[in-house]
Amino acid sequence: MATGTLLSTSSPEWTRWLERLNSLRPDKAHPALGDAPQKPLLLLVVCDIVEQGKLDGALLRKDGDLAFRYSSYWRVVAPRRKTKPDINFPFYHLKSEGFWQALDAVGRPAPDRHAAMIAQLDVSFLVCLGWTEFRLLARRTLIAKYFNPEERAELYSLVDIPVPPDDVVGADAIRFMPARESERQRDAKFAVRVLPAYDYTCALTHYRMIALDGKTALDAAHIHQFKEGGSNHPTNGIALSKTAHWLFDQGFWSISNDYRILVAEDRFDERGDAAHLLKLRASNSILRPLNQHYLPDPECLKWHRDRHGFG
Repeated sequence: MATGTLLSTSSPEWTRWLERLNSLRPDKAHPALGDAPQKPLLLLVVCDIVEQGKLDGALLRKDGDLAFRYSSYWRVVAPRRKTKPDINFPFYHLKSEGFWQALDAVGRPAPDRHAAMIAQLDVSFLVCLGWTEFRLLARRTLIAKYFNPEERAELYSLVDIPVPPDDVVGADAIRFMPARESERQRDAKFAVRVLPAYDYTCALTHYRMIALDGKTALDAAHIHQFKEGGSNHPTNGIALSKTAHWLFDQGFWSISNDYRILVAEDRFDERGDAAHLLKLRASNSILRPLNQHYLPDPECLKWHRDRHGFG
């Protein structure tokens, strides 16, 4: 599906729906069994159905095909959920999460889960699902957030996603968590992932500094500004010295998708030791993180270039 309104992870609509996927209200009847899998499993099935073009417009029908797909996914969690797969529960109750309206067989609001036969998807959610990149983020978020390690391995295989390293799974689980923490807490969690990934080394200058007491002169800089819709996922971060961070946020330099330094040379004058001059770094490669899964997200880099007029 193509659309001109939703182009990347910077879309507020993408963020809104991914945050909802990250904060599903659980079944509180069996807390000892961990996060209830019914809703996330059905949402994984919906991603498959949209991908295969089997959705009837905006209508998801509770038919044999849907029940079979749901039961197939249920086998992954069967060892910890001894009940039979009952699609009626998530099909009806996801309406309270805002993903769709639950209707009866003739299109009226369903009074209970047994009467619900049709789900009319929210139009905005449906448009987001039309994007391959959104479905990938949705699947990664659901699998990382709601399932244990053994289940994750099977689910990644079912949806044809390579199994990420544990630290990436941990980052996926909180990437679109609604902002309930203080700014200080969010910044601390962001920094503890980004700075070690770059070995406490500035990606622009290659200056490394970590004190014996753990203090560092480096910042974990957001590429797509958090206050403007950017996430706290480490792929939206880069380790920078404080001067490099300020220059980056002001748009005096940016990064290409092949990780080369772009400099807005006509916007400033500078002088000093060659080692400190920004203009001399134009076209050089930035330092890349030790963990290649933390490479800067091209969509975040594009947001920064567009935001600061790098064409």
